[in-house]
Amino acid sequence: MRSHFATTTRGLDRNAPAMRLYEKAKRLGTWNPSDIHFTQDRRDWLALSDDEQALLLHLTTLFQAGEEAVTLDLLPLIQTIAAEGRLEEEMFLTTFLAEEAKHTDFFSRLLTEVTRQSGNLQHFFSPSYQAIFYEALPRALLALRDDPSPAAQTRAAAAYNMIVEGVLAETGYHAYFTALQQRDIMPGTRQGITLLKQDESRHIAYGLFLLSRLLAEDAALWDVLESQMNELFMPALGVIGEAFARYDPVPFGLDETEVVMYASNQFARRMDRLEKARGASLDEIFRVAGLSIESE
Repeated sequence: MRSHFATTTRGLDRNAPAMRLYEKAKRLGTWNPSDIHFTQDRRDWLALSDDEQALLLHLTTLFQAGEEAVTLDLLPLIQTIAAEGRLEEEMFLTTFLAEEAKHTDFFSRLLTEVTRQSGNLQHFFSPSYQAIFYEALPRALLALRDDPSPAAQTRAAAAYNMIVEGVLAETGYHAYFTALQQRDIMPGTRQGITLLKQDESRHIAYGLFLLSRLLAEDAALWDVLESQMNELFMPALGVIGEAFARYDPVPFGLDETEVVMYASNQFARRMDRLEKARGASLDEIFRVAGLSIESE
């Protein structure tokens, strides 16, 4: 049973990292996929070679399914944070579900209006992709329904925020945007990806804060985090390698080595940041998170 309300007892902490992210989400996250125009994108699509179309369709399909996956699996994390009475964090997390649904909407429009592909596209889902999105991601997030422990939260945030968003999504956006930017084509798609990246950057910032907070509260959770990150990093690299293996030569001049290096750097940066949280005080975690949010 409920005995009080946070807003009528202690009030909202507007300096908390989650509230700072919430302010950014309210200001920057209100874009509408339906407002993006794809007329030029369709013309540019029709001018591409068959291999170029195949690669962009491949990447779009991976993004489409990935965004749908997190939309389906995210709710237990929000419920877990809400059950702990962390109102500021829950308020920001309400934007997650709306934004992941919005990303699903965007890629659906891209498939329907630009590529005009219909039918089953699941042949693009390689073994490594399935290992993450069919198995690891839902297992980590849905486990929170029965086990909301700090260890389970650590595994969930590592899978969702650090690997799916921080490695795979960021790397995929990098490759996708690079391919389009160098040819100055598909402006609506590039606009959407830019907006998507802004949303995802807030999600990753929260994931770093959540994991840092958990590690500051219990340094022993580092072993849980490290195990989850290492277990999922290899299939994440596998998604990249299995995608590139389909094309010879790779369209748009994309370089597999460069893309893998980008993914590896994203992984290493987050692990370095999180390792510093072991043994840190909660005040320090809040201070570092706040500085990071303000610098974005």
